[in-house]
Amino acid sequence: MNDSIDWTFDGTWPFAPRWHECGVGRMHYVDEGLRDGRPVVLLHGNPTWGYLYRVMIPPLIAAGNRVIVPDHLGFGRSDKPGEPTLYEVSRHTRRLEDLLESLDLKGAVLAAHDWGGLIGLRWATRHPERVDGLFLVNTLAHEFRGSRFPGGRVRVPLPAPLHLLRAPAIGELLVQGLDAFKPLMFRLAIERDDPLPPAARRAYRAVHAGWSERAAMLMFARQVPIGEGGPVNRMNAEIEAGLRRHFEAKPAHVMWGMKDQVLLPSYIEWWEDTLPRAEVTRIPDAGHFVQEDAPEKVTSALTRFVNTV
Repeated sequence: MNDSIDWTFDGTWPFAPRWHECGVGRMHYVDEGLRDGRPVVLLHGNPTWGYLYRVMIPPLIAAGNRVIVPDHLGFGRSDKPGEPTLYEVSRHTRRLEDLLESLDLKGAVLAAHDWGGLIGLRWATRHPERVDGLFLVNTLAHEFRGSRFPGGRVRVPLPAPLHLLRAPAIGELLVQGLDAFKPLMFRLAIERDDPLPPAARRAYRAVHAGWSERAAMLMFARQVPIGEGGPVNRMNAEIEAGLRRHFEAKPAHVMWGMKDQVLLPSYIEWWEDTLPRAEVTRIPDAGHFVQEDAPEKVTSALTRFVNTV
């Protein structure tokens, strides 16, 4: 962890750090608000960290909730060991489960984005008695199989630059050497007309310093399923079955940035099939990082959802 960083980022991240020892390093998390308030767990994906939710946290606290925001190992203020295998998705899920189980949460709302959906829903479907509602933003936890794609053949239309990052040696050079992944993703995935404020740009760029600290970003990019089979697809199939079994009758809200070039708007149909009672909100002018493109809309919808669960 880089102790030279001003972790408040000009006061935009004023939350006290907490730490969970996971055996291969420390996971950082925020735990703010009333201890007896409803727990709201906010999970980020790649290449962001808990800072993605900086606008949402204060209103949730003001409404009387307890807000918990972990950083996955390799991201944000968490430790960043250089061994790539530590960032296999299955290991991320086990670490998050250990952290959240240590907090003994009851009646929680899980809000998740991108890879945070798969990782968080693994915990939720294994411990459905702890989770009362789901708020899901541009994320998937579904098996990629032929019946879901036109013509019966799995064709995942990843943007060309992401295919390049998955290539041996080239990916290491671009992501770990040149730190090109974040600028690429934010160009692909943020649709707002005005640029991110300087503090936000620093918050996203400064947390990965040097080759070894960027291993987690590359591993996530390389684990995106592009066909049938594989460990992530198998985990998704288990999660999907758990959602149908435990969450069809529970409150759920799916919010989607309709200009997402990574997770396409057509994937909303998968959620409508898995959680047919879920409320669905489409944000026409938002991309993959909806929390950056439309923070007020996400904050309003999330706060209202938590208050009605």
